[in-house]
Amino acid sequence: MPKYVVRYGAMRFLGVMTTRGNDTFTRGSQVVARTDRGLECSVVLSEATEESTKELKNPTQGQILRGMTPADSVEQSRILAQQRDEFLKCRDLVAASNLPMELVDVEHVFGGERIVVYYLAENRVDFRDLVKQLAGEFQTRIEMRQIGVRDEAKLLADYGDCGKPVCCNTHLSEMPPVSMKMAKLQKATLDPTKISGRCGRLKCCLRYEYDTYEQLQSSLPPVGSEVLTQRGRQRQPPRLLEPAQRFQGRRCVHLHALAPPALHDLFRRAHFILARARKHNSSRSACTPSVSLPLAITCRATSA
Repeated sequence: MPKYVVRYGAMRFLGVMTTRGNDTFTRGSQVVARTDRGLECSVVLSEATEESTKELKNPTQGQILRGMTPADSVEQSRILAQQRDEFLKCRDLVAASNLPMELVDVEHVFGGERIVVYYLAENRVDFRDLVKQLAGEFQTRIEMRQIGVRDEAKLLADYGDCGKPVCCNTHLSEMPPVSMKMAKLQKATLDPTKISGRCGRLKCCLRYEYDTYEQLQSSLPPVGSEVLTQRGRQRQPPRLLEPAQRFQGRRCVHLHALAPPALHDLFRRAHFILARARKHNSSRSACTPSVSLPLAITCRATSA
């Protein structure tokens, strides 16, 4: 009996699901699965091989009942429209109860077994009366789930500063901690507005290359140490580019003479192209948006 890795729910849970009989599905197939929460509209990600399941931490179990039918798609659209009305009603009840909580989202499970209410709160909230009112209003089981700001972005955010969909709402199954140390090690700007994501916390992508930077820092010689080159011993940093410096309000990157000639030629061409672009940009009319070219590239020889 084949097994598949399936993603389901507003929080994008991952589970390993069996199938009925010998049913097979391909990646991206829309299916209806039975999980511990009830019937869910799910997406098949891959076959549950030993390698893929090893990457999952405590995956849920369940069963794929069938592929999505046109009737299931119509029912899903109806539930999504109903969720908006449920959110407004829940928001009114929270305001009437004067509870210290901020409503984030409402999820209506496909099978109707429960409604999950996601909210933000600094402390514990006594919502027993609210649950009774919601259960009486919607005639189903109510689950209250307190989340953090990262989970709020996972539910509501769409695109990041890079122009792509936010990582927490696409490929990240869990959000590891990110510290300012990671930004400093990668020489990233420390401006909070530029290294913070949609959630207001440090961007998750700062962690992607942190291990590589940490490994390079531990293996490369320190700046200013004596290294052995083809021209003999040199007291130079073992890298091609010095740290960026400020020069006349622009960023200036110096290229060492020890770099291969091809890199010198490449940077000279880039400098020529940038200079010509600036000249063309200055001749444009004032009403036309200008192109920002903050990088000036120069070459210099460094003595041994």
